[in-house]
Amino acid sequence: MRETNQTQVTEFLLLGLSDDPHTQKLLFILFLGVYLITVLANLLLTYLVQVDSRLHTPMYFFLCNLSLADFCFSTNIVPQALAHLLSQKKVISFTRCAAQLLFFLIFGCTQCAFLAVMSYDRYVAICNALHYPSIMTWKVCVQLAAGSWTSGILVSVVDTTFTLSLPYQGSNSIAHFFCEAPALLILASTDTHTSEMVIFLMGVVILLIPVSLILVSYSHIIVTVVRMKSAVGRLKAFSTCGSHLMVVILFYGSAIVTYMAPKSSKEQEKLVSVFYAVVTPMLNPLIYSLRNKDVKGALRKVATRNFPCRLEIFH
Repeated sequence: MRETNQTQVTEFLLLGLSDDPHTQKLLFILFLGVYLITVLANLLLTYLVQVDSRLHTPMYFFLCNLSLADFCFSTNIVPQALAHLLSQKKVISFTRCAAQLLFFLIFGCTQCAFLAVMSYDRYVAICNALHYPSIMTWKVCVQLAAGSWTSGILVSVVDTTFTLSLPYQGSNSIAHFFCEAPALLILASTDTHTSEMVIFLMGVVILLIPVSLILVSYSHIIVTVVRMKSAVGRLKAFSTCGSHLMVVILFYGSAIVTYMAPKSSKEQEKLVSVFYAVVTPMLNPLIYSLRNKDVKGALRKVATRNFPCRLEIFH
């Protein structure tokens, strides 16, 4: 390798998920399938929101931003993982590793912020329905979206700086399939306590605070929904919020396990990372689409307009 005990590491070796050739081929097929679905599902959802005027609402505006973050989040990691699964030399330069870490955190932290914003949107829509149009104006929506992206970028810059400013002069073998802060800190050639504390505090800011806001929002939503006299209204509210809660549990649960929970085995950490870095970006648009009548209606409308001979799946 290109480093000695006295010089800074110039490249890292990503050990990946397995060194068994047969397992690597299976993982390649699985990751490729998941990535293709992720790209198609997120782009399709974004397209539907753009072309169907019924979806020009704050909720779908935020959902488009979430889809963009999902798409970029996955694209930052999966293509390289696919290339390494077919390659004998699984190396990444220090610069590329730094870039991957930064963009991974930007898009991941932005997702956290948007999930909190979307819970606030549902809170206003259900608990303050009469004032919803005056509260969730397009100006407010743009400000909330800008704030989400900005907070994601700021937290990411702090985490990346405190991770990569450490000296890396020993082993360059990362027990992971992409550059992630916890896996990198293990290789640092100095005490990492300060960096770990800063990353933990940033985790409180971008993980625990949004989760707390989501819990408060949904506690009010549940109380309001239970008091509704209309069974149809209750069903519609629970259906819309159910999709969002499912995404929140999947994403926040796995992220908190990685960044906030006590350290576990490397294999367990890698499996959790696969879930939120590879699988979750695919599930988000599917969950919102399959459980949402408006999105399914927009899909049916586009399909019947472009393909007059309707497929049974759209009936």
